[in-house]
Amino acid sequence: MEKRTAVYPGTFDPITLGHIDIIERSCRVFDNVIVTLAINPKKTLLFSPGERKEMVEKAVEHIPNASVVVFDGLIVDLAKERGASAIIRGLRAISDFEFEFQMALMNRNLAEGIDTVFFMPDEKYTYLSSSIIKNVASFEGDINKFVPDFVARKLIQKFKKEI
Repeated sequence: MEKRTAVYPGTFDPITLGHIDIIERSCRVFDNVIVTLAINPKKTLLFSPGERKEMVEKAVEHIPNASVVVFDGLIVDLAKERGASAIIRGLRAISDFEFEFQMALMNRNLAEGIDTVFFMPDEKYTYLSSSIIKNVASFEGDINKFVPDFVARKLIQKFKKEI
C-alpha cells in the first residue's frame, strides 16, 4: 500500500501548541507529514529560518511520522517533489476560511491531484496565533500555556535582546 504524505506549511514564527495540535492530528491521518517552514518575504519574522527549524524539530520530536524542512517556493512544488497528496491547513475561525479557500483553489489549479485538507485545532487553541504570542511575550506576559517551554524561553531571550 502506498504511503500517504502531506505537507503542512507555515512560518511557525514561533510554533505554538495550536500548530503542534494540528501536526499531531494530521499525523494520525497521514503516514508522513512534512512540516514546511515557508519563506515568506512579505512577513517580518522574529526568528531566522534556522531558529524556527530548530524549534519545530524539537516540538515534533515525539511524533515519529513528522519531519521538518525549510522551503522557499510554491508549496505545491514541494508537495510534488515529495510525492505528497495533500496540503494541511489549520482553520481556527470562520475568518481564516476565505483566505484558505482561495489558496486551496489556487493550489488545486497549480497542481491537480494535490488536495487541501483542513484541520481545526482543539477549541482551547482556536484564538492562538504566532503574532498574538509574540505580542504578549514582547510585554513580558505569561505565554507558557500557549507554547512549549523551550519556545517561551527563546521568546524571552529574543525580546530581552531587543530592549
